Amino acid sequence: MTRAVGASGYVNVTVADVVALAGVSRTTFYEHFDDKEQCFLEAYSDGARALVQEIAASVRASRADDWHERVRTGITRYLELLADNPDLARALLVDILGAGPQAVQLRRRVFSSFVDLYRPRPNGTSPADVAMRHVPEPYLRALVGGIGELVHEHIVTQGPKSLRELTDMLVGLAFSIVELGTRAALGAEARPV
Repeated sequence: MTRAVGASGYVNVTVADVVALAGVSRTTFYEHFDDKEQCFLEAYSDGARALVQEIAASVRASRADDWHERVRTGITRYLELLADNPDLARALLVDILGAGPQAVQLRRRVFSSFVDLYRPRPNGTSPADVAMRHVPEPYLRALVGGIGELVHEHIVTQGPKSLRELTDMLVGLAFSIVELGTRAALGAEARPV
């Protein structure tokens, strides 16, 4: 499905396109999926879940305690994965927006999974956990949404292969939003009510 979407866009993809690329019959397709939409939503869900898991594994493997390094590692891996999988990048960040109301709801859940990557461990005492603990939820959502929009725009205008070019800008954006959110939260706590 992602290869078919990458080649033609979700709106133009047919079940015939998908079965031709998969090398299966229409009967086999319909044994697994009700229609093109269900197939796309499952491909999107599986691809997004794999992406989030790979990013989280990369951050854990880095063993970085500094939140700056953890953010840099995660964003770098995110862009690498998308650049190396251009069809998936297009499906996850471009075509999902035109795939209907269920797709929009699924995208919201996936964005929440990305927000979770920035959240500290509830009982974590590492410098990264302590630093991220004060960042308000709206700031994390804005960060994920901003990154998603900038990556979307890059895919549409320049293609996914060059996504690595965004690394420094997105890392800087993340640092700025996290620091601003922390200052806002701590400043709010210090103000008299």
